[in-house]
Amino acid sequence: MEEKRIKRILEEYKEETKRHFDAVAEKIEDRIALVAEQVWTNTEKLKDHDLKLDSITEKLKDQDVKFESINEKLKEHDQRFGKIEDTLEVIKLDIEFIKNELKQKVGRDEFAALEKRVSLLEAKLNKLK
Repeated sequence: MEEKRIKRILEEYKEETKRHFDAVAEKIEDRIALVAEQVWTNTEKLKDHDLKLDSITEKLKDQDVKFESINEKLKEHDQRFGKIEDTLEVIKLDIEFIKNELKQKVGRDEFAALEKRVSLLEAKLNKLK
């Protein structure tokens, strides 16, 4: 008897429970569809971002090649500047040598004074002869 009573109660609520579960299932399906749509939108955005990142990566590779070329040129310039510095050191030594040589030579004023003295001595010598 108890079993029949339980079946009868279950029969009474069977339709109501089914409608309730159907309504809940429909809401869940709507939400799942919304999430799926958002996932699809995000996936499309990610694909666009991947394309942009690929493009940026290619540009960066091109820049790397250019920087390598610039670095090579800078190395060449460093070598040239090293040679120029060596040459400048030699030039400095030469100038120092020339300055020392010039210090030992007679200046124009001194040369003019010596020239006058020689002329006077020659004149005196000619008078004596």
